[in-house]
Amino acid sequence: MFKDTKLNQIFGRSSLLDYFHIKLFRMDYNKYIERNPEIMLGKPIIKGTRITVEIIMRKLAGGFSIDKLIESYPHLNSSQIFAALEYAADLIANEEELVMV
Repeated sequence: MFKDTKLNQIFGRSSLLDYFHIKLFRMDYNKYIERNPEIMLGKPIIKGTRITVEIIMRKLAGGFSIDKLIESYPHLNSSQIFAALEYAADLIANEEELVMV
């Protein structure tokens, strides 16, 4: 159905439907993301792990597909990865606008 599409290349087959589900039904990332000053210096992490939202974003930006990320970190699932994406998007959306002079 989604064979050879750009989205399939980015997300992988198993994650593509999860992506559309989350886009239709906005995720509450608080179930998956936490900040604790005693873990990873308070950076946002996937609950129950020491995996930061930052490392997930950097891996994806570096070309990892979601399937490859799950293969590399087998205790992660696509919902946790999408929660990290949603968290990062909300962080960017709520940044103050910088006025360049």
